[in-house]
Amino acid sequence: MTTAVPELLTVPDVMARLKVGRTKVYDLIRTHRLVSIKVDGCRRIPADAVGDFVRSQIGEAA
Repeated sequence: MTTAVPELLTVPDVMARLKVGRTKVYDLIRTHRLVSIKVDGCRRIPADAVGDFVRSQIGEAA
């Protein structure tokens, strides 16, 4: 049985998806509002984490 590996995004990928700057993405990571991992020193954000973040923001706005 194989397990699907989540799509991992770079910080610039997340910047483009959220239409925010680099500092904002790192701020979201630092405050644990956006989940990320490090792969050999490179920061990667699961695509699902970006979706979860957007959904939580929509829920707070409602």
